[in-house]
Amino acid sequence: MPKVNQELAIQILQVIQLIPYGKVACYGQIAKMAGLPKHARMVGYVLKHLDSSSDIPWHRVINAQGQLSLNDLDEYGLNRQQQKLLEEGIAVVAGRVNLKRYQWLGE
Repeated sequence: MPKVNQELAIQILQVIQLIPYGKVACYGQIAKMAGLPKHARMVGYVLKHLDSSSDIPWHRVINAQGQLSLNDLDEYGLNRQQQKLLEEGIAVVAGRVNLKRYQWLGE
């Protein structure tokens, strides 16, 4: 994927900022809410290039099947995304989140 326009990246990050504590959203959902329907991959690209010191809640973005997106492990061998979700009270079972229970509907 080519480099994402800065303005589009900002639109995506603004939507991700809105995901409430204790909730998750899917890539396609974020794209649609950012005015970029059918550009779920662009959301992934923006998150992949997010500065590690950013306070954007990247960990709240998962795939449409409820699966965690990141296999990034911390120094203890634990999945960083899973740990952050667990800290917010979001149950992660076998690498999945129950979307019926935890998905943010954009209210």
